[in-house]
Amino acid sequence: MTTGLLPVDGATLHFEQRGTGPLLLISQSGEGDAGRSVDLVDALADDFTVLTYDRRGLSRSLLHDAGRPVTLADHADDVHRLLAHVTDRPALMLGCSFGAVIGLHVAAEHGGQLGALIAHEPVAPWLLDAEAAAHRDELAHLQDLFAADGLAAALPAIAASLGIDPAEQDTEPGLTPQPMDERRRANFAHFITAEFTALRTDPGCRDRLAATSTLIVPAAGRTTPATVFDRLAADRLAGLVDREVTLFPGGHNGNTTHPRAWAEQLRRTFLDAGARR
Repeated sequence: MTTGLLPVDGATLHFEQRGTGPLLLISQSGEGDAGRSVDLVDALADDFTVLTYDRRGLSRSLLHDAGRPVTLADHADDVHRLLAHVTDRPALMLGCSFGAVIGLHVAAEHGGQLGALIAHEPVAPWLLDAEAAAHRDELAHLQDLFAADGLAAALPAIAASLGIDPAEQDTEPGLTPQPMDERRRANFAHFITAEFTALRTDPGCRDRLAATSTLIVPAAGRTTPATVFDRLAADRLAGLVDREVTLFPGGHNGNTTHPRAWAEQLRRTFLDAGARR
C-alpha cells in the first residue's frame, strides 16, 4: 500500500492506494476514513487499484480553518483534485451514503473523470422532492439529539433512520475489528455536526446529472426497508437517470458487514457498466 498527502483548498487530504488494475475510488459512508472498508479493499485489490481517502476533517485529513463550514462542493472538489493527482484517465467510483452524494456532485461537475459511479443509498434530501423538507428536519433533529445527549443517544437514532437494526443484522465471518476508539468518536462528531449541515444545505445537482458522461448506477441494500430515507433516495435517483436499482448484500452499511459479497457484486456491476457504455 502507498500513502500520500495532497494539499487542496482549505485542507490537506490523506489518501491510500493499493492493488492492481483499473482505478477504483471508494468514498466512504458516515465517519468512515481511508481504513474503514479495509476488508472490502482486501477483497478487491487483485482486480482494482483501490484508492481510499480521509474526507476533509476526518482522521488525518486536516482542515486549515476548523471554523469554516464544509460543503458538498468542497468534497466534490477534493475528489476532483485527488483523481487528477493520481490519474489522467477516467476512474471508477463507489460512493456509499454520504460518499454517494459526493460522487453525484463529481459526476455533475467533472463527469469526464468518472467512467462509472455506483451510488449506494445516497443520503441526499434534494432527491426526494416533496419529502425533502421532512428529511432535512430529520437531520437537524439528529444533530440536536447529539448536541444534547451525545453519541450514545445519536447513534441508535441515526441507525434507525437508515433502516439499520444492529441487533438483527448479520455479518460475514472474520471481519477486521473496528472499535469505537477516540478517532472514530471524533470523526462521528464531525460527521454529525459539520456534514449533516452540509447535507441539509446542499442544493443538489439534479439538473446537471442528465448531461453527465458518467454512467451512474443507483444501488441499495437488499435488507434496507423500502420506506426509509436512504432507500427512497436510491429509488428516486434510479428514476432520474432511468436505470434500475442494483441490489447489494446487506443493508445500508453492507460495505462493512458483507465486504466479500460486495466485492463480487462490484465486479459484476462494473463489468456490466462497461458493457453498457
